[in-house]
Amino acid sequence: MAEFMELEAQDGVRMTWNVVPGTKEEAGNCVVPVSAIYTPIKPFPNMLVLTYAPLRCRNCSSVLNPFCVMDFAAKIWICPFCFHRSHFPAHYASVSEENLPAELFPQYTTIEYKSPREAACLQSVFMFVIDTSIIEEEMAFLKSALSQAIGLFPDNSLVGLITFGTLVHLHEIGFSTAPKTYVFKGSKDVPKGQLLEQMGFFLNKPKPLTGVIAGARDGLSSDSIARFLLPASECEFAINSVLEELQKDPWPIPADQRASRSTGTALSVAASLLGACFPGSGARIMAFLGGPSTEGPGAIVSKNLSEPIHSHKDLDKDSAPHYHKAIKFYETLAKQLVHQGHVLDLFACAVDQVGVAELKVVVERTGGFVVLAESFGHSVFKDTLRRVFQSGDKGLGLSSNGIFEVNCSKDLKIQGVLGPCASLEKRSPMCSDTIIGQGNTSAWKMCGLDQATTLCLVFDIVRKDIPDATVQSSSSQFYFQFLTFYQHSSGEMRLRVTTLSRRWVAGPGSIQDLISGFDQDAAAAAMARLVSFKMEIEAEFDPIRWLDKALIHICSRFGDYQKDTPSSFSLSPRFSIFPQFMFHLRRSQFVQVFNNSPDETAYFRMILNRENVANSVVMIQPSLISYSFQSVPEPALLDVTAIAADRILLLDSYFTVVIFHGSTIAQWRKAGYHDQPEHQAFAQLLQAPRDDADAIIKERFPVPRLVICDQYGSQARFLLAKLNPSASCNSDGHRPGGDIIFTDDVSFEVFLDHLQRLAVQ
Repeated sequence: MAEFMELEAQDGVRMTWNVVPGTKEEAGNCVVPVSAIYTPIKPFPNMLVLTYAPLRCRNCSSVLNPFCVMDFAAKIWICPFCFHRSHFPAHYASVSEENLPAELFPQYTTIEYKSPREAACLQSVFMFVIDTSIIEEEMAFLKSALSQAIGLFPDNSLVGLITFGTLVHLHEIGFSTAPKTYVFKGSKDVPKGQLLEQMGFFLNKPKPLTGVIAGARDGLSSDSIARFLLPASECEFAINSVLEELQKDPWPIPADQRASRSTGTALSVAASLLGACFPGSGARIMAFLGGPSTEGPGAIVSKNLSEPIHSHKDLDKDSAPHYHKAIKFYETLAKQLVHQGHVLDLFACAVDQVGVAELKVVVERTGGFVVLAESFGHSVFKDTLRRVFQSGDKGLGLSSNGIFEVNCSKDLKIQGVLGPCASLEKRSPMCSDTIIGQGNTSAWKMCGLDQATTLCLVFDIVRKDIPDATVQSSSSQFYFQFLTFYQHSSGEMRLRVTTLSRRWVAGPGSIQDLISGFDQDAAAAAMARLVSFKMEIEAEFDPIRWLDKALIHICSRFGDYQKDTPSSFSLSPRFSIFPQFMFHLRRSQFVQVFNNSPDETAYFRMILNRENVANSVVMIQPSLISYSFQSVPEPALLDVTAIAADRILLLDSYFTVVIFHGSTIAQWRKAGYHDQPEHQAFAQLLQAPRDDADAIIKERFPVPRLVICDQYGSQARFLLAKLNPSASCNSDGHRPGGDIIFTDDVSFEVFLDHLQRLAVQ
């Protein structure tokens, strides 16, 4: 895997197949689709940034790159995508074999361009949308976290505030004498024209508004905007004053009813306001929700407590009365925000569901963050919110206004993108008839993106036949070019260009070449995104059966064995861990929805869809480290046999970090031995996993939950659920020093045995 990680370190790309199957039939037999997992603005220490405009092909708009064929005598370059010949412009007159421009150097397959003009001082805009239908204790936690966050804002950023419960309150923070709010009825959607007219936003009454951002800033005065959105440096006192006086929603709640909460109307008001004031700028709506929406458009449940919030079973049976109506409302909101170039960030902090499953479409298409925690007082929420506004090396590198485009060789087509983006519906000959995720386009909008945002592109091989040997030898390369135009966190508009080449192979002798180019980590990440997507859109889809069939087929094709002899079966090291990944993926929270709410499942899948290969693999197959007196910390098998009385285990499952003390270690800790001077070694042993866990938590976004537990304790389930049940209640009992798992799941050994028997048939 080392060479694939090197490619990622150079270009931010991991491909499932680094040697590409050359025909449609060959690609179908490979099962795992040809995919590229790409981090568009991944930071590189030696990134070359050019201060002139890129040179583009007149035919296909691809950018000059190291794979172009040069005719230096005639001053012509030939595009590798469409083979169009273009003359170099006058300012490239001195180009020669000895005097190459930077974009033709072979090491600069990824390069950035920025405008030579000075960057406009583009402001970031943050609109807080705060749920007040929460208990007093939660309100205190939320106010404290928001006050700290406001102190971290960049000085030139603009801030606005909306609070909601039964009614929606838009706060006029640019007041000079007394606080003022505009109040909207939560049970009705507020059309944009009505909203702006009611607030007297126009100096002269405009013509009726049409379209999503009609009118834009026409007729708006800066004074009008400054009533609701002020620079952070000027409004810190005003917002803190509003927060201090903020009370729980005063409307009485009958004992048999839920709190009245008009989430949809509040978000709609925020979107319309930002669409009028700052269309096309990097504005973010940050919604802080403490419960389910029960009022107006986007409601997910009725106020009556006798109606439970929907479960996965209700969604499967289509017996969730509000679900489809809410989804339709939020799809319309998503379309509006994408058109305006604005982002929705969701901070959901409640013991029960708040509607993450319904809001998923808005957050994902606008590239927003999602955080799920039990309380606004929980470190998961507080630390994650703080990370959003951190700057420097620890910052997220928040960027906005991204447009992502793809060029590829004519024998490739794009099925779609799985990740945080929205289709720009730019239909081109490169678009496949098969659509996966955001498809039927070769360009996507990324309203919000950061240095870790990662997309998964799925390609379709369209060539039906193998060309003859002479043609194959001269053109056995596929080319890909990824173009990301975005507003850098510094305010500059930049274009990042990544151009890649991969060799294609076809025919009987291609198996070994395909094996050599298989990236099993990237394949696991792509399959996880794909199975999650299929589970959401295909009603009768059976994910376990689909994954098993795919794995059997791939092992049958690429395994080494004698027919009908399971004991002879073996896999190349390139494929050897893939069955293990699929075993853990079958048991993961992306596939097993039992015991998880629709909100939790939506949250897990949203995070998976925006993370890189390394993080995705940790979500699929967690890492386990063992600490003991006998050895230095070392990786342990993700198996129940790793548990021992005198051992501490550190499990990183991405969403949760678990420190698990064996029974003897737990007894010694409870006895206070680590506080005694003669037991310094024991104190150090206890501290080591804490330090490692802190390092993981500090680097990760969103911040994971930390669970510290003991063997046989109730929270030990966080570890046991992730372990291979090699010693289960169906086996012969306890293993020496191990533990036992009560489960109906088969162990990895049994799974592998079945796989080998089916693959050799």
